Amino acid sequence: MANVQGDSELNDKATSNPLANKIQKILSKQLEDDKELLDALKDVSSVVRENTLLTRRNLRGAIERRSLAVNAEFLASLAGVRRSLAAVHADVTGMAADCGQMAARLAATRRRSRHLLDETTQLRAEAGRLGRQQRLLGAFTAAFQLAPAELAALRAPEVTPAFFAALERAGRIHGDVQLLLQSGHQQTALEVMEQMSIYQEAAYERLYKWAQSRVRCSDTDINVCLTKAMACLQDRPVLFQYVMDEYCNVRRQLLVRAFIDALTSGGRGGTPRPIELHAHDPLRYVGDMLAWLHQATPSEREALQALLRECRPAETPARLDAALAAVCEAVCRPLRARLEQVLLGAPGAVVLHKVAGLIQFYRATIGQVVAGGALPATLDELQALGQRAALQALQAQAARLCERVAPPAGDLAPGSALLSALSLLREALDGGGVVESRRQQVEQTAACLLDPLMTALLESAAALSARDCAVYLLNCLHRLHTTLALYEYMEARLEALQAQLDAQLETLTSEQASSAVQSLGLTHIYSGLEAAPAGPLSRHPGLGEAAVRQFLQRLDVFLASPDMLALPQLRLLSSSAHRLAVQRRSAEVVSVIYARLHAAVHDPANEYAEPDKLMPRPPDQLKALLVV
Repeated sequence: MANVQGDSELNDKATSNPLANKIQKILSKQLEDDKELLDALKDVSSVVRENTLLTRRNLRGAIERRSLAVNAEFLASLAGVRRSLAAVHADVTGMAADCGQMAARLAATRRRSRHLLDETTQLRAEAGRLGRQQRLLGAFTAAFQLAPAELAALRAPEVTPAFFAALERAGRIHGDVQLLLQSGHQQTALEVMEQMSIYQEAAYERLYKWAQSRVRCSDTDINVCLTKAMACLQDRPVLFQYVMDEYCNVRRQLLVRAFIDALTSGGRGGTPRPIELHAHDPLRYVGDMLAWLHQATPSEREALQALLRECRPAETPARLDAALAAVCEAVCRPLRARLEQVLLGAPGAVVLHKVAGLIQFYRATIGQVVAGGALPATLDELQALGQRAALQALQAQAARLCERVAPPAGDLAPGSALLSALSLLREALDGGGVVESRRQQVEQTAACLLDPLMTALLESAAALSARDCAVYLLNCLHRLHTTLALYEYMEARLEALQAQLDAQLETLTSEQASSAVQSLGLTHIYSGLEAAPAGPLSRHPGLGEAAVRQFLQRLDVFLASPDMLALPQLRLLSSSAHRLAVQRRSAEVVSVIYARLHAAVHDPANEYAEPDKLMPRPPDQLKALLVV
């Protein structure tokens, strides 16, 4: 208790003493949180080596001496700096004096060289302007002048791809000069245009001479340079045409020489053999010549297409056709001479007709390659000549055959003259020809032979009886109809022959029906029915029951053996269809008369006794039996 009181007293005393308060504050302060205090203590620890009472008392003096030493050291350092600044100041003062002198001399020099500076400025500006002009001149030269390499290519002795590039460049420059004319540089533009024109004309002249020399060679190699040369020469139509004419002349000579060699010498080593070895065979002779042309003309066309392949497409077809026609014109004269010799040598109508068809076929085939010119015209003329010669020979031969048409033999079959004429007609029609004119050829050939033949047949049958004449003409006309039905474009002829066949069938049917009616005893019955007498028919002579029974008995015999009442001439008909048609038509006549008689017998007004027993067979049944 006493201790507690003592502590409280001490606390009261401490509260009243400021030093105590400070000490208490220091003691209560957390040293680890005061960084400044810690730093101060560290500095003090470096000054005080040992913690004694003496060092603690002399601590202030030690700190002040340390501070004085630091200040002295700082003062010594500042003295060195001052000396350095004095040296720098002296240097700067000297430099300022030197700069002043230099500025004075520079001002004096500037006053003396002002005109040199002005001249230098002017020269620099002039140099810039000249540089711009030099660049402009270089661009102008590159755009509107040919390079030395291009000029060398245009003047080189041999035409190369560089030549065409230079020529194209010259043409492009010539066209671009219009820009200079529009920009106001007329004089320069005209000079450039004139210079390019000179280059172009010289180049075209060299190109023309080079191309002409190339196409003159017999083994012309149509390379890239030659095709480009032809494409370039299109801009000079006259020079282009000169080169084409030269090419056509060379190819014309080579083609006619090759044609003559094929005719007389044949191929290399004798294969194929010369065409003229077959001159004795007109068809093969003409076919070999035309086949050779058919093979040669596509080769010439391909060569021309290769020559003109880079020309303008719009103009190429017309030029190619004209050039090909000019090349092929060379073979027209030797071809015409040999074909005319064949056609006028009278080898026969059939051979001439086949030769004309062969010429016409190759004319159509070659015409697909050679569109115009002398060769197609020559083939047209030769084909017309061959057709005329064939028709004339056919007419003459037909006239000779018609003179040999004799009256028919007992079998009423077509004579040898008709068979020969039909054989001649088949051979002539088998000769062929192109589709476009096939109809006209067939009609002309048929007319030349059939018209006089029909006249001769009618004259030879004039002396025969009606039945024999009908059978004979039916046999002949049937043979003609059968032959002509094998060929096209014979519709009109077949219709005319069919009309004549129908007329002769009608005549023969009438004869057969008359014979059958007479053999069956229907003559009086038919006359009585046609006369339609007054009163009952059973009471009139020829229509009584006895006459009807007699007719029916003969009819039964006829139904049992139909051929019994047939005309003997029917067996001579070569066509069973005609024979059957005559029998059916005559049977229809008998059935019609029977139907009328059946109606009359079953008519009560005619007073026939027991008509069902008298004529029990109805007309339809009889007609069916007759047709069968």
